[in-house]
Order: sequence, then C-alpha cells, then structure tokens
Amino acid sequence: MDFGERTLSTEVLYRGKVLDLHVDQVELPGGRVTSREAVRHSPAVAIVAVEGNDIYLVRQFRHAVGDFILEIPAGIVESGETPLQTAAREIQEEIAMKAENLEEIGRIYTSPGFSDEEIVLFWAEGLSPSRLPADDDEFIQVEKVPLSQVWSMIDDGVIKDGKTIVALYRMALKGKIAYH
Repeated sequence: MDFGERTLSTEVLYRGKVLDLHVDQVELPGGRVTSREAVRHSPAVAIVAVEGNDIYLVRQFRHAVGDFILEIPAGIVESGETPLQTAAREIQEEIAMKAENLEEIGRIYTSPGFSDEEIVLFWAEGLSPSRLPADDDEFIQVEKVPLSQVWSMIDDGVIKDGKTIVALYRMALKGKIAYH
C-alpha cells in the first residue's frame, strides 16, 4: 500500500528571508483530505572545523530559543551558491579560517515533521587564517575547544545544538575524531 500524501493545494501564509510558512491541503491514503503546516526553509550548511586536537565552535544568541548557543559554524546557502561554496564562505566569515579541504560528510533534516530544512554537513581540514567580513546581523564569539571536552559538553547540556551533535558523532563514527 502507498502511504504517501498528495498535495491538493498550497496557501502561503508568510514569506520571509530564510523561510516561508505554507498550509497545504493533502489527500491521505484512503482518500481523506486534511491540512498540513509546513515551514519551507532555505538549505544550509554546517562545518566541523578541526585544527590539531581542537575544534572551532561559535557562540551566538539565537532569538528563537532566547539564549546563547554553542555550535559549529553554519549558514544559509545563498542564491547562486553551492553548499560547498557556502561552507567555504561561512568558515571565513565566522571563524576567520580557510580550509585546504572541505569534504561533505552527510545531510540531515532538522525537523521533518514540519520543516523541509536540510543541512549539508562538512568536514574542514588544512585550516589557515583567512577572514571575510561577518554578516552585519551576526554577533559571534569564536571558541577553540579541545576535542576531548566536547563529549562531556554534550552530556552536560552545554552543547545542545542538534546539527553540532549529529556532525560530531558522524565524524567520530568515521574515525576522524575520537569519541571519549
């Protein structure tokens, strides 16, 4: 049996800089019609940038949660950019580093129950200083953290950001960083 849903109509309730809010009328398997709310989000990237035994994290205030969050560098894919180009730009803007090698390590959906946001995860190595001007609406504090401390920071709730946690565990599974 096909359990997919067929979209019958879409009403756009809001259009924003990085997301739109849709209410879709869908037909369920068996023919019943219902509505689904969906956030249509611009694609994004997040980068695990490691230098020696340290990882670069950024601390910034996130309005939606009303708190400062410690996370890996990340950003929205701009029009005309590939995710790889965005990753290269974002680490220069956020941590003032350029990577000799950027490798895609996977893709994740952040909240597929209501959003189509996809984040492309990257591993950055061969870092050297290189700064691009930061976005004028971002206020970021860069923190270089020993990799040996990130697991306890996750366990203790210091790092709560989902993309950061997934990217770090993925890198540990791939053997690029040690899991303690």
